[in-house]
Amino acid sequence: MTQNIQDSVVWLTQDGYDQLKSELEHLKGPARAEITQRISEARDEGDLKENGGYHAAKDEQGKIEARIRQLEDMLRRARVGETPKDDGVVEPGMKVSITFAGDDDVETFLLGSRELLALDTSVDIDVYSPQSPLGAAIMGKKKGDKATYEAPNGKDVTVEIVAAEPFTG
Repeated sequence: MTQNIQDSVVWLTQDGYDQLKSELEHLKGPARAEITQRISEARDEGDLKENGGYHAAKDEQGKIEARIRQLEDMLRRARVGETPKDDGVVEPGMKVSITFAGDDDVETFLLGSRELLALDTSVDIDVYSPQSPLGAAIMGKKKGDKATYEAPNGKDVTVEIVAAEPFTG
C-alpha cells in the first residue's frame, strides 16, 4: 500500500509547533548532556554488568533519543496553520461532533493530528485525520450538513455535523 505524502502531514497550530520545537531543543541540549553525564558517572563506578545506575541511564538515553527522532520527524512533516476560526466550518484543528444516520448518539473527536494531544496528556478525545474517509467527507461542512463516505468495509456511511469548534486542548 502506497502512502500519499499528504497522508503523512502533521497539522499543527503555531503554538503546538513552537511547543514541540522547544521540547526538541531541550532534549537535544540539556537533557542529552545530563544523561551523558549520568552514564559517564555510572561507568566510573566499575563493573557494568551489575551496575543498575548505568543500565537505568542507558535506558533513559534510549527513550530520549527515540523522542528526539519522533519530534524531528513530526516537525519535518508539520504543516503549520492558524488556529481555526470559530465559524462552525469543519477543518483541521476542529473538535467535531457528529451523529451517524439512524443513531442519536453524538460522537465527538478532533480532526487533526494525534501529536496535538501529546501537548496535553490530560485530554481524552479520539482523533481522525483530515485525510481519513470520514475526515475528507466532512471537510468544509457545518452544523446541520450531511456527508457520506465509504467505510473500510465498503459500505456507505452518512453522518450529520452537530457542531464544529476550534480544539483548545
